[in-house]
Amino acid sequence: MPAKSEKQRRLMGAALAYKRGESDTSSEEIRKVAHSMSEAELEDFVSKPGSKKKKK
Repeated sequence: MPAKSEKQRRLMGAALAYKRGESDTSSEEIRKVAHSMSEAELEDFVSKPGSKKKKK
């Protein structure tokens, strides 16, 4: 399920980067989101609406 707004997509992107270790953050909100969702769920939210990944 892609994010419903650009703001939500940015939050999920920041949480995904934090979860992957690509970013340090002082935001408690980003940490909570990163710990409560799997990497796959975050990737799904970060995707833009209408874009579908092709499965091999």
